[in-house]
Amino acid sequence: MRAVAKLSKRSARTETRLFLLEGPQAVREALTYRPDVLVEMFGTPAALERHAALRDAADRAGIHVEVASDAVLDAMADTVTPQGIIAVAAQTPASVEDVFAARPRLVAICEQVRDPGNLGTIIRAADAAGADAVILTGNSVDPYNPKVVRSTTGSLFHLPLALGVDLADAVALAHRAGIRVVAADVDGTDFLAARDLLAEPTAWLFGNEARGLEDQALSHADLALRLPIYGRAESLNLATAASVCLYETAFAQRSVGVAPANA
Repeated sequence: MRAVAKLSKRSARTETRLFLLEGPQAVREALTYRPDVLVEMFGTPAALERHAALRDAADRAGIHVEVASDAVLDAMADTVTPQGIIAVAAQTPASVEDVFAARPRLVAICEQVRDPGNLGTIIRAADAAGADAVILTGNSVDPYNPKVVRSTTGSLFHLPLALGVDLADAVALAHRAGIRVVAADVDGTDFLAARDLLAEPTAWLFGNEARGLEDQALSHADLALRLPIYGRAESLNLATAASVCLYETAFAQRSVGVAPANA
């Protein structure tokens, strides 16, 4: 069980290609959508009784369920209150080539997004907006970081995730697939002026929380748009801005009767 506790560290996740799921919600989503990635499940007697449906689902999927004491489970978990259920899952990232070969209509590309909460929220928003995939460049935070996994609330298992991608390669593949790359940037054109373009296949490019997109990254985009600020706020949080961009694109694409391929 010490090996499970080590999965809170990136080095252990990189070496084992495994990651930690904490809480019944995350485990439920994995059992429902990707039971093939689950390696084993742990639970306290009380939690396994309370969430008997999870245990039954794990049994049906052939996943070993280990009963653990509260103290042992707390030692394995990354959170202070893991709610009595944790699981170990295999990392199954998609290839960026496969993402674009599927002819997506809505994709999120994260360039140097470093905050776990922001990345998790972007993945969750992309899932909610019906996006086809999320692509992470090599300098972004590890999506299997426990904080990212918790922030996705299970969306990690709902759409493809490509990791460690070179931005220039991702843009080249997007263009080859007929997809416009749109950067979210504070110095871009007013969002409303180009809103109609979002009905076409779109890959949104989101940058670092503090610095935004560097000039080199911006040079890869076909267009840069900024969300207008109507109130007195200095700016929008990255994850909030990304959510607006992804949903506006989903609205635009559905208004012309076309939904993302993953929807």
